[in-house]
Amino acid sequence: MARLADAEPVIVPTSISENFLMDPKELLEEIAKIVAKHPRLLVLSDEIYEHIIYEPSKHTSFASLPGMWERTLTVNGFSKAFAMTGWRLGYIAGPKHFVSACNKIQSQSTSGASSISQKAAVAALGLGYAGGEAVATMVKAFRERRDVLVKSFGEIKGVKISEPQGAFYLFIDFSSYYGSVVEGFGEIVDSESLCRYLLDKAQVALVPGVAFGDDTCIRISYAASLPTLQAAVERMKKAIVSLRPAVPV
Repeated sequence: MARLADAEPVIVPTSISENFLMDPKELLEEIAKIVAKHPRLLVLSDEIYEHIIYEPSKHTSFASLPGMWERTLTVNGFSKAFAMTGWRLGYIAGPKHFVSACNKIQSQSTSGASSISQKAAVAALGLGYAGGEAVATMVKAFRERRDVLVKSFGEIKGVKISEPQGAFYLFIDFSSYYGSVVEGFGEIVDSESLCRYLLDKAQVALVPGVAFGDDTCIRISYAASLPTLQAAVERMKKAIVSLRPAVPV
């Protein structure tokens, strides 16, 4: 999307050992200080998972930091916390002149959210702060699934895994199995070929990490029932047994 807007994306590398957090020297407050030094610099903050976060972690909206309200465009929606993916409704919050400019562009590309979606969004917002009890119950279930999966994948030799503090995905390093050659399939050389192998062998759909800038990892969503997830892990374990022993890490 950045390139479509004639911008050049600059990727900041992170590591699984640091739970994919940016350098401690670049926490939100430090980023805000950098932004403050550059008058034309804006922050686009995607906060779609603000309510799906596990204690003791807390969500901090970037626009709430001192001096950042007028420098921040906050993107959000209803697909995650309210499980309203099919309603296709999101929103942006920011200074009026920026939002007005966004409206001009959007009106020429996609606009006119249906009245039904808007009514559903109003109902979701009416559940109370952070989605009220309904969302809290969902987040509790996500946390339980996370704990089970982190333990299960941690039992696989050579696999590196971090414990997410929010959302409902695991980003797992399976790169120690790259280089394995499977009869009838071929060589597993990267995250894409590993995902194809696990789809063929285990019937588990995963997303290659290369799509997120890290080819050493694969992503699995745990927005499914616990029995389904446990069955998926067992299938993956059996499929991985067919691969060569993992490289010591």
